[in-house]
Amino acid sequence: MAKSKLSSKIGRHKRIRKKVRGNKERPRLSVYRSLKNIFCSIIDDSIGKTLLSVSTLDKELRNTIKYGGNIKAANALGSFLAKQAKAKGITKVCFDRGGYIYHGRIKSLAEAARKEGLEF
Repeated sequence: MAKSKLSSKIGRHKRIRKKVRGNKERPRLSVYRSLKNIFCSIIDDSIGKTLLSVSTLDKELRNTIKYGGNIKAANALGSFLAKQAKAKGITKVCFDRGGYIYHGRIKSLAEAARKEGLEF
């Protein structure tokens, strides 16, 4: 029986999460993408707390982007995320792509965050 796309993604995500752990010095940047929006969270796994959460649904971003599910929106979200993280004193993170292939929206978001000074 063939695996579905979703079960393959879940398997990739579990494999990634075995290796990627966030701590106080280097929290985890987790990415989730739906068809219409993209969501990012910076998480400290040692205490199990979300330090920062942003998405394309945030009011500040909603005014600048037309649609939340494309590469332009991912680029804007990456820049916005890096600025918010720097304001909270977070400069280094470990990137958790959430089982998604490092391509398209995920790649654009990561490159925009790096460009704004977030290290991973």
